[in-house]
Amino acid sequence: MAIGFYFDMTRCTGCRACQVACKDKNRLEVGTLYRNAHTYSVGTFPQVSAYSFSGSCNHCNTPACFAACPSGAIEKLEDGAVVINHETCTGDGSCVEACPYGIPKILPDGKAGKCDSCYQIREAGGQPACVAACPNRALDFGEYDDLVAKYGEDCVSEIAVLPSATETDPSLLIKAKDASFSEDFVEVTW
Repeated sequence: MAIGFYFDMTRCTGCRACQVACKDKNRLEVGTLYRNAHTYSVGTFPQVSAYSFSGSCNHCNTPACFAACPSGAIEKLEDGAVVINHETCTGDGSCVEACPYGIPKILPDGKAGKCDSCYQIREAGGQPACVAACPNRALDFGEYDDLVAKYGEDCVSEIAVLPSATETDPSLLIKAKDASFSEDFVEVTW
């Protein structure tokens, strides 16, 4: 059994409601994010297009953070969620260095933290905070196989701004825009 995220680029406007909801739910300090929303431009004038991408922990099938953790603080739950046991974490930063997506962060208390797929909210029957907050329903979460059945086989798990999916086998489905495959991208900053 494996859980995962679905992201629909064709619906995302880059509003960052998902990012704010995650930050609020996890009570993160200024500068710390578990979900990052970015907007990218592709092409040159007058042939320019843009797309947004919202990413967090992909609860990978072969998580690099898990393999790198020397204290055993990172565990893969029965449903596939990859979580950090804050009490066991020594804060050495191996997980931060190992994750190709840059997801784990060292928190102000010196220990690591990351998206845990809001497993406590899910245990109570809810959706992760980022999914619930998305006004355009560009995010979904659930059993990976159910997401594939619901959204189709034409989804991908990597785009130009992400590392190769072969590194960690992420539980991520993306309905991508054509522009997201271009290596000629520039991040748009606000």
